[in-house]
Amino acid sequence: MDIFKVFTLEAAHRLPNVPVGHKCSRLHGHSFRVELRVSGEPGPETGWIMDFSELKAAFQPLYDQLDHNYLNDIPGLENPTSERLAMWIWEKLKPALPLLSEVVVHETCTSGCSYKGDKAA
Repeated sequence: MDIFKVFTLEAAHRLPNVPVGHKCSRLHGHSFRVELRVSGEPGPETGWIMDFSELKAAFQPLYDQLDHNYLNDIPGLENPTSERLAMWIWEKLKPALPLLSEVVVHETCTSGCSYKGDKAA
């Protein structure tokens, strides 16, 4: 069973490794939606997998780093694609949130990335 919590953050970025003239090479911003999924079984006493407030508290330090910032300036996000952002969130959050099962980053209403960890590791 999965639970999820959705966060919205505003951030600017540019993609330095796209072809010259590509629209994403210019500075622009998004209202990113980040969805964090946690997998497990509901506890017999609480009836939940985890308290949503614990999920929010675990993500808060990363949210504070990302929201209203220029993503390219954050170490590890020098090329801040949706894919890289999803992986970066996973890598930072998984040690503190072992039940994390998926990070979904919506860059726009119609485009995004889902990351479920490195299955080869």
